Amino acid sequence: MSIFSFFKKKTSGEEKTLQQLLNKLRQSSDFIKVEFAVNGHLLAIYYFDSLVDPKILQQHVLCHLQNDAPKNPDIKLEDLQKIIPIQRIEVTNDVQMIEEKILKGFVAVQFQKTDTYVALINVANESLGLRPNNDSENEFSVVGPKVGFIENIGTNLHLIRRQIVTPNLVFREMTLGTMSKTKVVVAYIDGITNKQTIETVIQRLENIHFDIIFDNSLIGQLLSDNSNSPFPLFISTERIDRAVSALASGQVVVLCDGSPYVVIGPSTFFDFFTSPEDYYLPWILGSFVRLIRVFGVMISVLASPIYIAVLTYHYEMIPKDLLGPIIYSRSNVPFPPVLEVLFLEITIELLREAGARLPTKVAQSLGVVGGIVIGQAAVDAGLTSTIMLIIVALAALASFTTPIFKMSNTIRFLRFPIILFAAFWGGVGIVFAVCFLLIHLGRLQSFGNPYLVPFYPLRIRNFKDSIIRFSYSQTAERPTFLRPLSLFRYNPAKAKQKDDIDE
Repeated sequence: MSIFSFFKKKTSGEEKTLQQLLNKLRQSSDFIKVEFAVNGHLLAIYYFDSLVDPKILQQHVLCHLQNDAPKNPDIKLEDLQKIIPIQRIEVTNDVQMIEEKILKGFVAVQFQKTDTYVALINVANESLGLRPNNDSENEFSVVGPKVGFIENIGTNLHLIRRQIVTPNLVFREMTLGTMSKTKVVVAYIDGITNKQTIETVIQRLENIHFDIIFDNSLIGQLLSDNSNSPFPLFISTERIDRAVSALASGQVVVLCDGSPYVVIGPSTFFDFFTSPEDYYLPWILGSFVRLIRVFGVMISVLASPIYIAVLTYHYEMIPKDLLGPIIYSRSNVPFPPVLEVLFLEITIELLREAGARLPTKVAQSLGVVGGIVIGQAAVDAGLTSTIMLIIVALAALASFTTPIFKMSNTIRFLRFPIILFAAFWGGVGIVFAVCFLLIHLGRLQSFGNPYLVPFYPLRIRNFKDSIIRFSYSQTAERPTFLRPLSLFRYNPAKAKQKDDIDE
């Protein structure tokens, strides 16, 4: 039972003092301390800038403390309720309560540095970030929260702090861009995230010398271990729940002012096929959907090349029952299969790119009408066969199953070199292309961590949340390849207990 000793509550002798709590909170750049003299006493105010409402703080707290408090020479913390027009001002020396209240948007007022009692005033901004116009636009989910990040970094920090109520959540602020002076914040949970990973991220950010930082995607490319790879090495997400889950797992989140996306790392190849919705469904359904995505990637990348290789070099692999329909569909097509595929693939990419640049209603009409008209016209004109049209359309449809847009773009790109390998060397070319792809993936790293983990290097303990997802009673451990300082997220023994009300 000693391995789970961290689940036990601290004894009274291990309780931290108010000064230790304040020193802990000062690690975050959004923790503010304001001091001014009142009747010969140095009054100190502590709060998180990302959680409070600045208008309420200024008009109802700071103004009254600066103007009305000096009029009362013998003022005490208990008298603040008389001069500050905010309900329920609590005076306490309970460090645990002070910690919880500050992390929920309260202001702590201390009259003397040696005082153990503080007054807690509620100035939390309850509506910040919860507007109806900051839904996640590109990462949809049927179940789960719909709130996404926006372009204001202060709002994004507020949203994260509302979900992770702990003093160990640290925000480290820095400025990037010699001309733009863009505010960038590195977020992590102290005591969970590996310190080497934190220092690696901060060092790489400090080494960035760029003139204007427009978006977090630019930072992701500058931080990348291999800038010549088409694969994204960091997850870029606009979803709050994905970022919060990454922090709880021991990853680092990088936020950029002016960008509605955050960068998460270290990331693995299989993280890009994981959706937050998988964790809101029963584990059997979540695993099934995740396998569908992986299977969809294989179809998207290999369907067209295999068809080309079979028609061009490996006729003996075609079943007799399928030989007749293939001959009939290609009887009027004068082009080799590779030209058919390239024509259809480029056409689909043109339709997709045009749809992305047009207004939503026009783009929907273009995708449906354009695909039907061009596809039917191409078959009638003898430019392509019906079977080839079905295979290419299926491959294009399978690429949409990837939850992360950047990985979806990579999968679309990979089809073209593999198609050329299949056209020149048939099945042998496909094998060589896949081998080159696996070698390249095996050499990639994300903040120094292997990209193909848990398959390479093999980490059997991390298979519980990779291609499939086990139940929560089996996934109490954080990913070991992240080398977290705290391995368990919750007590696995208690997670399996199901007590009835009469027990």
